[in-house]
Order: sequence, then structure tokens, then C-alpha cells
Amino acid sequence: MDLGRRIRLIRREQKRTQEEIAEACGFTKSMLSKIENGGAMPAVSTLMKIANALGVKVSDLLEEQSSNDTVMVNASQYEDVEKWIKTNKGYSFFAFASNRHNKIMQPYMFVAKQGEVNEHTFSHEGEEFIYVISGKMKYRVGGTEYELSDGDSLYFNSLQEHTVIPISEEVRYLAVFTEYQSKDS
Repeated sequence: MDLGRRIRLIRREQKRTQEEIAEACGFTKSMLSKIENGGAMPAVSTLMKIANALGVKVSDLLEEQSSNDTVMVNASQYEDVEKWIKTNKGYSFFAFASNRHNKIMQPYMFVAKQGEVNEHTFSHEGEEFIYVISGKMKYRVGGTEYELSDGDSLYFNSLQEHTVIPISEEVRYLAVFTEYQSKDS
């Protein structure tokens, strides 16, 4: 995946500096440089911040070719571990419909393994829906911690700080994020 290269290309096309984008995202120029050079794979919430700072969708960062066509994903596509993105936060994700242009929802499947996830909090614009496919986890939203297992779900405002803590050896869950459309769109 050439995620970093696409971020750099979009940033340069806009004639913007790493400092400008990093500041808009709330992290260091060094971190953005690592992402652009492929030295770090950012969390989804970080991708959302970068996309927002660049005025694009996360899908524009993940896929070079995007369209408004219907997107069908066969199970074999997400069962192929080569198509998953392993983050530096200790979990992996698969982006469904990443080549769909201008979508409001961002659907992902996540796998988090006990002992591998670095405990950290996310906060980003939009709303989020979580549905546990298999395993058990604690999911903290704001000051409340929820214990979730197969079939359980949460829906919340993503601006609230939130974090996942696997309880079982592995937890697999679907997460659907919304990205607010700008008024200019």
C-alpha cells in the first residue's frame, strides 16, 4: 500500500507543508514525515484527521482510483491478510468500499489481539457504530467503560475519547464511522 505516498502527493498538490498539515492534525511534523515515508502506519482516527486537514476523504488516501459505483466486497477479499492494514497501535483493519468516492460512511473490520494493542484513545469528528463479530473487549467511551462480546454494539459521538481493550485473545469487530460533509460539498 502506498498510503504515505498518496498523502504526500495530495499535500504537495495543495502546495502545503508538513508543518501545516501536522499542526492541523494535532501531532508533530516528524510523525507526518514517518507516515509519508512508510515508517509508521497511522490509526484510522489519525487517517481521518489527515484526510480532514487535506480536505479529502479517507478513501482518497487509501485508494488511488475511486468512483461512485456500487462496491461489492467478497469474503475472500477481507480473508486475504495481505489486504489488511497493520497499524503501529497494535491492531489491524480492512477498509470496506475504500474505492467508493464521496461516501458518508466509512466501514472497517478490525482485529485486535490481547497484549498487542497499545492502550491509547481516539477522538475524531463524526459518529461511530461498533458491532462485535467475535471475541470480547472493553470499549471506553468518555468516562464509561462497556464490556462487549459477540453480537453487542455501541453507537456514539466520535468526538468523545474512546479506546478498545481486548479481553479475549482476539476480538473481531465491525466499525462504521461517519465523516461529516463540508457545507461546500
